[in-house]
Amino acid sequence: MSLLSIVGAVFVVLLLVYLIYALLNAEDF
Repeated sequence: MSLLSIVGAVFVVLLLVYLIYALLNAEDF
């Protein structure tokens, strides 16, 4: 697994967590 693959995987996970967090707090907007 290359460094680019690891960085890409971490970015995707962080993006998913951010989207889920935004959806869970959507009632505030």
